[in-house]
Amino acid sequence: MSLASLKTVSLQRFSLNFAANIIATLWMLVGSTRAFSWVKPTFIQFAVFALLALGSNVLFSWLAAENGSIFNEQGLVSYLIWPMIILLGGIILARRSGNQTLVFVPVVLWLVADTLSALLQSLVQFLGSYGWLPDWSYSLLPILFLVLFLWQTLALLWIFSRRLRIPWWERVIVLVGAVALLTIWQRNVADQPIFKQIPVEPVLAEAALYEQPRLLQQALNSIDPSTSGKTDWYFMGVAGFSGQDVFRSEINKVRELFDVRFGTSGHSLSLINNTYSWLDEPIATKTSILRGLKKIGQQMNADEDVLFLTLSSHGNENIIQLANPPLAMENLDAAWLREALDASGIRWRVIVVSACYSGSFIDELASPTTVVITASAVDKASFGCTNTAEMTYFGQAFFAESLRSNTSFESAFKAARLRVNERESAMGFEPSEPQMVIGSLMETALPAFEQVLFDKTRPPVASIINDSDSIAINIVEDSASGQPVANTAITAN
Repeated sequence: MSLASLKTVSLQRFSLNFAANIIATLWMLVGSTRAFSWVKPTFIQFAVFALLALGSNVLFSWLAAENGSIFNEQGLVSYLIWPMIILLGGIILARRSGNQTLVFVPVVLWLVADTLSALLQSLVQFLGSYGWLPDWSYSLLPILFLVLFLWQTLALLWIFSRRLRIPWWERVIVLVGAVALLTIWQRNVADQPIFKQIPVEPVLAEAALYEQPRLLQQALNSIDPSTSGKTDWYFMGVAGFSGQDVFRSEINKVRELFDVRFGTSGHSLSLINNTYSWLDEPIATKTSILRGLKKIGQQMNADEDVLFLTLSSHGNENIIQLANPPLAMENLDAAWLREALDASGIRWRVIVVSACYSGSFIDELASPTTVVITASAVDKASFGCTNTAEMTYFGQAFFAESLRSNTSFESAFKAARLRVNERESAMGFEPSEPQMVIGSLMETALPAFEQVLFDKTRPPVASIINDSDSIAINIVEDSASGQPVANTAITAN
C-alpha cells in the first residue's frame, strides 16, 4: 500500500487520539508498519507532543546538569532542529504523494518516541543521582542514551521504507547513513545541553600558596620519636584524587581509627588531595609523600617499629592517581613508592592500597618484612568511589567493620573480603577480588606486632610480663640458610 492511499481518521476525543499515537509509536519502535493504522496526525496532537517532548528533554537536561548550571539557548536550538527536519520531511512526502494527511505523521511518531525516550532517560538519571544504580552502569549510560536517540529515528525511517517498498539494499544505505549522521551530530552537540554549567577554571588562592609549606612542615614536626625498647606503630594516609570527597573522608576516618583506638596519635600523618582542603591539610604529592616517609623513618626504630601506610584514590595498572587542580602532579607508581619506602629506612611495613587494579602494586611492594593488602586484583576494578559515600566498599569493609572486630590483619582481611564480595554480588558487579600478601619475615613477626596494636584491653606493652619486660623484634641469621629471620622474644631491660 502506497503512502498516497494512507487515510487516518481522527477519533472523537482527544484522550483516545493521544493513546492511539502512543500505541502507534510502540509499533513503530518494534519496526512494524501497524503504526500507520494507529497514528492520529492532527495539529493538536502535534502541538501537544511537541510540548511534551520539549518538556521531557528539559527535565532530563536539568537532572543531568551539575549544580550551578544555567539555561543554555544553544542547547534548546540544537534540540529543536530535529523535530523541524522531521516535520519538513513530512511536508515533502505529503506533496509528492498528494496526501495531506502525511504532513504530521512522521513528526508525531518521532515526538512521541522522543518523549518516551527522554522520560526513560530522566528516570535513569534520577536513580543515578542518588547512587541507586550499580557503579559499572555509569560508564554505559552515554551509550544507552545514544542508542535511544538513534533507535527512534531509525525505526521511523524503517517503517516508511517498508511502506514505500524500497529495496533492501537502499534501506541499508539509508540506515547506515542515518546512523553515521546522527552519531556525529549527537557527539558534536553533547557539550550543548539545555542546562549547561559555565566552565570555571580551578584557581589556587594566594593564601594556599603560602599555607601549604607551613601545613606540611607542621604535620612533619608533629611526628614524635618512638620509645626505645618497645614497638610503636606509625600511621601514614594518602588521599590521591581531589575531585571526590570519598578519598579524603576515607583517609581521615582511618587515621581517626588508628589514633584513637590503636594509639598512633603523635605518630600519624595524612596527606590529602581535595578541592576544599588546601588551607587545612597538606596535599599529597610525590614530594610530600617522600618527605613524610623520610620523617617517619627518622623518628622510628627500624628494628622495633612498624609503619601502617594506606593509600586511597582512583587507580590503574601500577598507578595511583594524584590529582589536585590547578596544580599539575605526577601519578604515584608502584616502583617509585617502593624506592621511597626503601630510601626512608622503614623496615616493617603494612601497606593497604584502596584503588582499582591495586593488585598490580603487590609485586613491587612485596618484601620479606612487608604486608601488602589491596582492594582488588591486578586486573579488577574496585567500587564505592561515589560523591555520596564516606568510604569505598573495601575501606568500609576492612577499616570500619573488620578491624574493629578482629585482632589480626589476616582475619580482618578475610572478613572484609567476604563482605565486599557479598556487596558486589548484590549490586551485580564483577568481583574485585581483594588481595593480601605477607612477607616471610613478617609472617613470623606479625603476631607480636599485632598484639601491640590490637590488645588495648591489657596494660601497656612494657608491662605485659612485668614492669621491667618488653616485647622486642630482633633480626637474627638462620644458621642453616644464612638468611635473616625474625626472632620474636620477651626480653628484660
